[in-house]
Amino acid sequence: MTNILILSAGTRNKVVQAFKKELEGKGKVIATDCSNIGPAIYDADKCYIVPRIDAPDYIDCILDICKKEEISGVLSLIDPELSLLAKNEDRFREIGVTPLVSSYELCETSLDKYRMYEMLTKLGIPTARCYNTIEEFEAARENGDVDFPVFVKPRAGSASININSVRSDIMLKALYNDYEGLMIQEFMRGQEYGADVYIDLISGKCTSIFLKKKIKMRAGETDKSLSVKDERLFSQIQTFVEKVGFSGMIDIDLFHDEENDEWYLSEVNPRFGGGYPHAYACGVNIPRQIINNLEGKENEPAIGEYEEGVVMMKYNEIMVKPAKDLQGGKL
Repeated sequence: MTNILILSAGTRNKVVQAFKKELEGKGKVIATDCSNIGPAIYDADKCYIVPRIDAPDYIDCILDICKKEEISGVLSLIDPELSLLAKNEDRFREIGVTPLVSSYELCETSLDKYRMYEMLTKLGIPTARCYNTIEEFEAARENGDVDFPVFVKPRAGSASININSVRSDIMLKALYNDYEGLMIQEFMRGQEYGADVYIDLISGKCTSIFLKKKIKMRAGETDKSLSVKDERLFSQIQTFVEKVGFSGMIDIDLFHDEENDEWYLSEVNPRFGGGYPHAYACGVNIPRQIINNLEGKENEPAIGEYEEGVVMMKYNEIMVKPAKDLQGGKL
């Protein structure tokens, strides 16, 4: 039996459903959340309500679930939990559980957008210029390296929370006065894209890349997208993820400057992205590759093996349950 534990499932029903489909008759999907009205947990074979990830006993609680449910692999669907999983990798492996996450250092770097910018710059990978302070930005502006508009965002933010397009010194200074932990990012011109990528846990080789043109975004997630291909970009992504040492599933945000035919890497999230259901529907089966790895099977590379010109359109669904049937029996 190969049993998967999905942490912080929230509203990601499609990821839970995909694992259930791939494990049918061969294992179970267990899901957790800190709320009993996170709908994705009810699509799992079994679910648990757990403390918040910052609770002192959180990891102990997850380890207990792993033992009880004979879990083979554990993953999280939210950014702040990735480093926590990676930091406790040894504790999971001691009980026979594989944390499906990149290294602690890479999780921390990915969460901190300025550290990611520094790493990309060091590797010579095109990306938007970033500045930690207003003084750094103003010096670069005087030098002609950057100008308004710019994006101001939290260094450790996610889901596009508190990201602002800024066009004046007055607004820039106001934001820095009101919030801490901000950074300034050069405005990226061009079309935004996303890439769903898998790096084999056994071989360390990139085995899947799915590229989508983002047509519409909502709350930091891809709402509508179009499947596309670019062999040059596939090669660049493969080289990047293997050289840096990412592991498992990662989500990459990119921009394409059509005028210069240049790709710019914006962010890396070492987890399933919100737009992954598009890739799965097109046959890019990352849950199956994860299961293969957990069963000791190495995946063969199948980069770009999907159909172009397929559109994903998210739409609203609802789940209705009597309150007495909620996990824990009450709100």
